[in-house]
Amino acid sequence: MLVIRLASVMTRAWTLSPGLLSSLLLTSCQLNTQSPAPISVQLYQRWELQPGDTIAGYTVMGGLGDTSIALNGNPVYAPFNGETQQDKRQCVFFSSPDVPAYLFRFCGLENPRLGNVNQGEPLGKAAIVQFATLRKQPNGTWAIVEPSKRILERTLKPS
Repeated sequence: MLVIRLASVMTRAWTLSPGLLSSLLLTSCQLNTQSPAPISVQLYQRWELQPGDTIAGYTVMGGLGDTSIALNGNPVYAPFNGETQQDKRQCVFFSSPDVPAYLFRFCGLENPRLGNVNQGEPLGKAAIVQFATLRKQPNGTWAIVEPSKRILERTLKPS
């Protein structure tokens, strides 16, 4: 019975006007444009001020452990093949299987590229970027650690 009903529906679909049929096909093939859920990173350190907080109407761009770099509108690049995700405070976190115990946080990027990225691809541009290196702790939290000059250089020059 199901086969007969399906055949009946298919027959009716072919009798639709070409415009309506193409609209149905295009609608069913459109990509999902919803933004991915924000990443949530639990820091080992507990500091009162965090990037994204607001004080007296002004947005905090960085915090303890961040390195501020004046880029003057220039891009930041992926230091390795990896993935970018944004948190609720609009900072971009970069992760890579090449350095699995580390996350790199970029705050202040304009129009960031989210998702899978290849080494050397731009992640976004910034007037000033706040950069932090996070290392995974045995308890699953992340600690802000001193950044590597070599990795910072890779993020500032395309490879």
